[in-house]
Amino acid sequence: MRVITLIENLVYQKDLFAEHGLSFYIEGLHQKILFDTGQTDSFIHNAAVLGIDLTAIDAVVISHGHYDHTGGLYSFLKINKKAKVFIKKEAFQPKYHGPEKFIGVAYDQLLDKRIEYVQEKTEIDDGIFIMPDIPVRFPEDTHCRNFQVKINDKLVDDSFEDELYLAITQNRQLSVISSCSHRGIINIMVAARAHFPMPVDTILGGFHIRASLDNQLETLVKYFIEISPEAIGVCHCSGVEKFAWLQRHLGNKVFYNHTGKAVEVNT
Repeated sequence: MRVITLIENLVYQKDLFAEHGLSFYIEGLHQKILFDTGQTDSFIHNAAVLGIDLTAIDAVVISHGHYDHTGGLYSFLKINKKAKVFIKKEAFQPKYHGPEKFIGVAYDQLLDKRIEYVQEKTEIDDGIFIMPDIPVRFPEDTHCRNFQVKINDKLVDDSFEDELYLAITQNRQLSVISSCSHRGIINIMVAARAHFPMPVDTILGGFHIRASLDNQLETLVKYFIEISPEAIGVCHCSGVEKFAWLQRHLGNKVFYNHTGKAVEVNT
C-alpha cells in the first residue's frame, strides 16, 4: 500500500508546488483513491510531475469542509469523469474563521450523480475504510477554537461533525490517515482501535497541534508511546516546530510528510 502526498505546506522538489492545503493519493489493492484536494488545483500539476494519472482515480474522499482540503475538488471533477465523491453532508454547512471569513465549500452541480454521503463505516477497497464517527472522549485533544459554522443563519462553534478519516487494515496491522484532526488525533486513534484492535503501523496526516501547549503535546507523546506505532508522518496543520518537538521526544519514527513524499504502509 502506497500513499503519496500530492500537496502540502512544504516542498523540496523544485518542479512541485506547495500551499497551505493537503491532498493524498492512495494506491489500494483494487482502487485508486484521492483523499482531499488541497486549496487550489495545484495538486493536479504535482500529480502530473509525479507520474500519477488523476483520470484513473476511482474515489475521492473529503475529510471535512474547509477550503484548504476541498479547493481543488471541482477542478478535479472536470478532468476525472468517473470518481465517486465520499463526504459527510455536514461538510457543506457554511464554515467561518471569525464572523466574516468564509472558509467552507459550496455545493456545485458537478457533484450531481457523483456524490455519496457517508453515514457509517464504509469499505471502499479491500482493507480501506472511510470512518465518519469520531467520539470526543478527550475534549482537551480537540482543535476547534475560532472555527464557526452557520446553522439556521446563526454562527455557532464548529464541533466538526463533518470530519472523517481513513483506516487501512492489511497484514494484520492498522494504519490511519487523518487530514486535519480537528476532533483530535488521540480521539481518532481511540475510535479506530475500537473498530480494529490490532497493532498500529502508520499514523499519517495533519494533527492540528501548531498552537498546542506543552502539556497537550506531552499527553500526545504519552499516548503515542502507549500505542507504539511503527511510524508517524506529520504535516500540514501540525506545524514544523511541533514536528520537531515530537521527533525530539519520539525519535526517528516521526517524519515530516512533505509534498511529493511516498510512504509505504502496512508492509
